[in-house]
This record gives sequence, C-alpha cells and structure tokens, in this order.
Amino acid sequence: MIPQHLQHLARDIRISHSIFALPFALLATFLAAASVGARRPDAVAVGLIVLCMVLARTVAMTMNRWADAAHDATNPRTSGRAIPAGRLSRRYVLGASMVCAAGFVLGAAGFWWFHGNPWPLLASPVVLAWLVAYSFTKRFTWLCHLFLGSALALSPLAAALAIEPAWLGRPEPYLLALMVMCWVAGFDVIYALQDVSVDRKEGMFSMPARLGVEPALWCSRGLHLVGVVALVVMARINSDLGPVFAVGVALVAVLLVIEHALVWRSRTHHIHMAFFTINGIISVLLGTLGIVDVYV
Repeated sequence: MIPQHLQHLARDIRISHSIFALPFALLATFLAAASVGARRPDAVAVGLIVLCMVLARTVAMTMNRWADAAHDATNPRTSGRAIPAGRLSRRYVLGASMVCAAGFVLGAAGFWWFHGNPWPLLASPVVLAWLVAYSFTKRFTWLCHLFLGSALALSPLAAALAIEPAWLGRPEPYLLALMVMCWVAGFDVIYALQDVSVDRKEGMFSMPARLGVEPALWCSRGLHLVGVVALVVMARINSDLGPVFAVGVALVAVLLVIEHALVWRSRTHHIHMAFFTINGIISVLLGTLGIVDVYV
C-alpha cells in the first residue's frame, strides 16, 4: 500500500501530467537513434529517458509547491494544495525534491554506465538548476511563461544528448525544442487567466496580470503559431519523418485552433478542457505519430 504522504504528494504535483513533455523526449530519442541508422533506440536507454523525465518533472513540481506555498495559501484556487492545507510540510516536500534530484543524477549517470556517454551526467546539475529556477520567475518577470516553456523544452534536447550527442549538430532537435517551448508557454498563458486578480493583488508577474487578458491571449496565439511553423520546418528537413508525422502536425494545428476558440468564447469556463485535455492529446498524438513514422 502506498503511504498516505506519497499519495498526497503524487496528487498534488499531478504525476500524470508528465504526459506533456514525455512524448517529445521519446520522439527525440527515436529521431536521435535513427540519425545513426538505428531503427529503434536501446531499451535500457529508453527506460532511463522515462525515469529521468519523471524524476526531473517531480523535482520541478515539488520545488514549485515548496516555493509557492505562501502564495498558494492566499489563492482560493490553490489553497487546497497539500502544503497550505496542512497535509504535507514544506520540509517533507523539500526532502522529496532532493531525493528525486539525487535519483535524476543517478539516472543520468546510467547513460555513462551502460553506454559510455558521460554528457547526461555532466549536464544534469545545469538541467536541475534550470528546472528549479522556474518556480521563482513569476516574482519578477511576465516572461515566466517562456521560462516554463524552456524548462520543458529541455526534454528533447536532453534526450538527444543522451542517445546521440552528434544529433545536436542538426537543426531538428532545436526546432522540436522551440515547438515545445512555444506550445507550453502559450498554454501556460491561458492557464494564468484563472489567477489574474490574485496575481495582481499579490504583485505576481504573468502576462494576463501585467499586460491584460486580450494582449496576453494574442501573445499565446502568436506563440502557438511559431510552434506549428517550427513543426512544419522540422517535418520538411528530416528524412525520417514522412506523411504520418505531417498528419500529426496538421491535427495539432487544428487542436490549437479549437483550444483558442474555447478560451475566446468563455475565457476560463473551459480552461480544464483547453489546458489539460487538448494539450494532453497534442503531446501524445504528435509523439506517437512521429515515432510511428520513424519506426515504420
């Protein structure tokens, strides 16, 4: 039976939301392997990628909950989270974050142990620092959404570094990272619509709170447009991606239009569908179709 504290922690950081970045890391894994003629990556490497992804996201989310505990307590939407509600202590959450950080470093070391690749281990402190830093950006810049996007955009770059570092000499991993950054930043702006009044009262920075709702939504639309363009360019220049991935790109564009239509019509009423459901479909759809294209 899972201890109650771990249940509270898993529920609070929403482990299931690892689905947002994981498919892109796996797509980069298959593309990096294909760049050196491998039809599919080594199973151990794939397992290490998944392990490191889940641990890295857990570090980021636990640090976010730890850093934002006081702010969460003043926000009716977040006051029920584990720390402000008293179900978990800040010390426990910080300790869990440190344990996961150590596990992430060990997972990165696995690429050296099993494949003779030291780069993931060498890069792991930088990755962790970047993930942790995001939690503090909302205190001083409305570019915090782009910072969050860049944190998740590390996933395809880190996967490429772990599987085939030479692939980072190609433009594709950076185009995929650009798409992830713009996509995540765009939907994080939409998510921030829920907290405009609280963010303004608390002096927090977000695009909706600082720029206004309409300008922020136009920024979100622009970011998503850039993300789709990055995918189109990537599909055209990579010989391992064909019509299956192209269909995925087209479907992503349609889903993003639907997402913005939902928000345009009702602002926050359909946030759950626009933020969680549609974006979850986008990540799984694009990652799966891209991998199928590479594999087949």
